[in-house]
Amino acid sequence: MDRFRELSTFVAVAKHGGFNIAARELNMSPSTVTRMINTLEARLGANLLNRNTRQVTLTEAGQGLMTDAERILSDLSESEEAAAGAHKVPRGKLRITAPMLFGQKHIAPILRDYLDLYPEVSADLVFVDRLVDMIDEGFNIAVRIGDLSDSSFLAVRVGFIRLVLVASPEYLARHGAPKNLQELNDHRIVQFLGTHRSPEWRFVRDKNIQVVKINPSLTVNTAATSIKTAVEGWGIARIMSYQIYSEMANGTLVEFLHQWNKNELPVHLVYPAGRHTDAKTRTFINYAAQRIRQLKNLNYTN
Repeated sequence: MDRFRELSTFVAVAKHGGFNIAARELNMSPSTVTRMINTLEARLGANLLNRNTRQVTLTEAGQGLMTDAERILSDLSESEEAAAGAHKVPRGKLRITAPMLFGQKHIAPILRDYLDLYPEVSADLVFVDRLVDMIDEGFNIAVRIGDLSDSSFLAVRVGFIRLVLVASPEYLARHGAPKNLQELNDHRIVQFLGTHRSPEWRFVRDKNIQVVKINPSLTVNTAATSIKTAVEGWGIARIMSYQIYSEMANGTLVEFLHQWNKNELPVHLVYPAGRHTDAKTRTFINYAAQRIRQLKNLNYTN
């Protein structure tokens, strides 16, 4: 275990940039910390730290060891917690990210109910219409809509949505509905960047793929703005079906070109792969998956 103690000491010194601060954190004397670092460097035959009177920085060898040391210590901590039962009882901070409207409509109420069930868990909930880096930004779980590309994560499919072309009844009464995809650019188009960052819209019908280069009259960065603009009769939009479930039900938005609106986008709960999945992540995934699959504005198939 002395080697693990050496690694812990090295990581503390590197993170704090000094021996004295690390010694206080570890409840050790500065001389003991210095001796342990010297012993580690002598055993490895490499200088790990650049020392001067103002700060301590990592050498190239130290940077390499720092990455490995943090992983090793994290694995050890997980193993000890698992053995002690920490992975059986949900506790600690849970960080979740989701697209803006999906998070507001569905994840927020589900999370509140989950926290009522597990009072030892607290949570950060971040809504952004972009693809976050879960590892760098420290998230336990992300809601992802669309095909997954990163195989280093585990995923639970909870449903699927469609991208649909819609406009208000008033707009369609004034301008008529496009009869085909090529007529889209004869109309005012509202483009939501969270769904389409490309000037091309891709449509699938019975394995037949059509790509339409669009010329949007208005580009917005929130789904809510895109929906409101379409509801008010300003133009047409292509929007995820779950986002306008209420508007389509009450008739304030009307779907057209139905035959090109059938391409399904999967919805997943995604979390990092690892030997141990802590209890808060595991239980929230199970709880949220069951709740989301019951939503009327999503479709779920095994």
